[in-house]
Amino acid sequence: MAWNKEKAAVIIEANRHLDGPALPVLRALHEAFGYLPEETTAQVAQALNLSRAEIHGVITFYHDFRREPAGLTSLKLCRAEACQAMGSEALATEVSQKLGTSWHGTTRDGRVTLEPVFCLGLCSVAPAALVGTELVGRADWPRLQQALAKCDH
Repeated sequence: MAWNKEKAAVIIEANRHLDGPALPVLRALHEAFGYLPEETTAQVAQALNLSRAEIHGVITFYHDFRREPAGLTSLKLCRAEACQAMGSEALATEVSQKLGTSWHGTTRDGRVTLEPVFCLGLCSVAPAALVGTELVGRADWPRLQQALAKCDH
């Protein structure tokens, strides 16, 4: 859903009574819109009588908060030690080049968002990836392309 200042105000008002309301308010906004655009900072700060720096600090501290809308499909590459030992760094470089984006970025066509993740529990078939909801073991570019193609249907 596109950012809507009026709907955001309703969400803020519904959550501002909670103890330590900044995080619950931001989570509710992120859940509703899928991202927190720059204007979120000032709107939430004013509504909660906090500084913009405090709200910015919360948003940037938590990696799950996005500043831009996510792509239609999330491609998460494991960055944990077992996957690194099996070539995940080289895979990440290749995937980033092929998609034309970096970590937390979305392809120009809005199809794919590239995210790091720290363990998918597939250490025995590293490197591992999660494409949408599909786990991919022994991940390489061709396997990731196949999984991405399934998401297009």
